[in-house]
Amino acid sequence: MIGIFSPTIEWIKNDYKSDRIRFCLEVLAWAISIGCSITMAITVPTPPLLALYPVWITGCAIYAWCSYSRGSFGMLANYILLTTIDTIGLLRML
Repeated sequence: MIGIFSPTIEWIKNDYKSDRIRFCLEVLAWAISIGCSITMAITVPTPPLLALYPVWITGCAIYAWCSYSRGSFGMLANYILLTTIDTIGLLRML
């Protein structure tokens, strides 16, 4: 059973070895994303958007840098757009 996951585990190890800082930042951005999603799910219908927006925007900006460092245009475009949209949303809320 463990053999099924061996290629994925090796890919993760290689990704970590290729750029440790980017890897750690991607894990951080992932944790931010999951944390914001769980907080939203727990607090609906009145989530603490004023607290969540800056955290979410930070996660998107981290993902954008990681995408740039990987040379991934699609991911970079996605996270730049999300960062922009959510920053506008935050500014409108303030």
